[in-house]
Amino acid sequence: MKRRLFIFLTLVFATILLVACAGATDTTTTDGADTEANEDTEILVIGVDDKFAPMGFRDEDNELTGFDIDYARAAAEYMGVEVKFQPIDWKTKENELSSDRIDLIWNGYTITPEREEKVDFTKPYLENAQVVAVLEDSPIESLEDLEGEVIGLQALSSAMDALEANPIYEKVAEVTEYADNVLALNDLKAGRVEAVVIDEVVIDYYMAQEEGTFRVLDEGLAPEQYGVGVKKGNTDLLDRLQKALDEMNEDGTAAEISEKWFGEDKILK
Repeated sequence: MKRRLFIFLTLVFATILLVACAGATDTTTTDGADTEANEDTEILVIGVDDKFAPMGFRDEDNELTGFDIDYARAAAEYMGVEVKFQPIDWKTKENELSSDRIDLIWNGYTITPEREEKVDFTKPYLENAQVVAVLEDSPIESLEDLEGEVIGLQALSSAMDALEANPIYEKVAEVTEYADNVLALNDLKAGRVEAVVIDEVVIDYYMAQEEGTFRVLDEGLAPEQYGVGVKKGNTDLLDRLQKALDEMNEDGTAAEISEKWFGEDKILK
């Protein structure tokens, strides 16, 4: 009888241990920060392109950094939530959002009429433009000089929309699409394309990093604005996020982040 009681108590104790261990979980964000799980704290999953400097990219330690990363983290503090940054294939960003694999698209995400049909946006927070980058010693001086040339750009980005809207699109020889801007610029340096259509804030960053390598044509393709994308119909999250962004504008937090990355306050008020 004692042996049976001992076995029974042993099994009960083992079961309690298993249950306790199962409950002691922790959450790891994709940028390497380990945080103890808190069932009472909301976690927002933010989809990013982690090769989109200076908005969101990997530093020398492979940690996520950039203007939008800092901006999102600050907004999360105002909202009382935690964030998890999820690198995604930028070509599938709207699908990631609509399928609830991410909660926000926040990484130099241009507001366009086509996207507004699929996604709800915050108010614009940053001005941008699509420009044409060439090598410093390129003979290309104007958009008309792109006739017959091979052009590179990031796939399913607003760069393609801007190029297609310009008459020069019908005259270029070919448009090569890349998974990210880094690959496009590498091919530009290698001579596999003659020009790259790219976000102005992005090429400005790379021109500062690689002085004397690139230059931008005086003629731009299209002005645009960045916003944060929220799943269509999720007005609760959109309103809470916008409230946080508005508060950051009012108390100067947004301006500080902008000055850190751009050397000036570029935040739209």
